[in-house]
Amino acid sequence: MYTYNKKKGFALAMILIPWLTVPFMGRRSFFRFLPVASFINLFISVFSVKANMKKWWINKNPLFPGYVDFSYILGPYYVATLWIFKLTYGNFQKYLIINVLLNVINAFPFISVAERVGIFKFKKMKHVTWYFICIALSIFIYGYQYLVEKSIRQPNSSSSKLS
Repeated sequence: MYTYNKKKGFALAMILIPWLTVPFMGRRSFFRFLPVASFINLFISVFSVKANMKKWWINKNPLFPGYVDFSYILGPYYVATLWIFKLTYGNFQKYLIINVLLNVINAFPFISVAERVGIFKFKKMKHVTWYFICIALSIFIYGYQYLVEKSIRQPNSSSSKLS
């Protein structure tokens, strides 16, 4: 007989619910911002391994056991990165304001809920530290996306000069 496990239900919802919004983003935007979302999620995954080893936090996620909370990284973090870039890229001030606001929600109430549910727990790291790490990473990945866009546009513009 199946018994409901609130940890598994919460983790599964964390993955599925954000991805239900992706079709509304549009195919072009999805593929345009896929590199930056993949890059930051790879970075956060490696950072999570280090953070767990240093006991900055621990993951108690029943869907994907181990040092990386893939429910968070592949769900809300990945999809939010895509949406933030879709809605704000090209206007750094707007991008930064949205990141400041969303990272307040991410670092404080969202992480607190995850701790209460029992799938994640800060140990040696404080919520405010995670907030500032997220802000610094958001600034860094804006630059990364700029370089991606510049490298894509540059070959096209140089080939048109040759014609």
